[in-house]
Amino acid sequence: MLNIMKIELIAPCGMNCGICSSYLALTNDLKQKNIRIPYCSGCRIRNKQCSFIKKRCDKLLNNKIKYCFECEDFPCKRLKDLDKRYRTYFRMSMIENLENIKKEGIQKFIRKQKKKWACQKCGRTICCHNGICFNCDFKTLQTKKNLYRWEK
Repeated sequence: MLNIMKIELIAPCGMNCGICSSYLALTNDLKQKNIRIPYCSGCRIRNKQCSFIKKRCDKLLNNKIKYCFECEDFPCKRLKDLDKRYRTYFRMSMIENLENIKKEGIQKFIRKQKKKWACQKCGRTICCHNGICFNCDFKTLQTKKNLYRWEK
């Protein structure tokens, strides 16, 4: 399985679930390899809409919007806080993702994401939470103390 990203993996908040450690753990079956990262098939696929924001957003809770950029409050405080954490620790921006989707469309966004997050060694997807390809950098993943941080 190469770098596969789908529209269904783009959460309303702008998170690309296809680059998330929990999604990559599932698709690479890490539990069978004794690495403890929770499994997740993606926010939309589980009908969670957005695990980060949904509980505090009436529009997401009631399926009134597909993406947060459709809201008149975009970006809301909760999204700004989430975005700041992801910019700081995980080298990505949900707000930037949403602005790109709005400006260029979802198909172009996904094409760019495939390229941006492709492993240079094997072509599969690297994880936004630690910069590791769960396929060809498996040994690094096994010895990593903090599974949710990039190396400096």
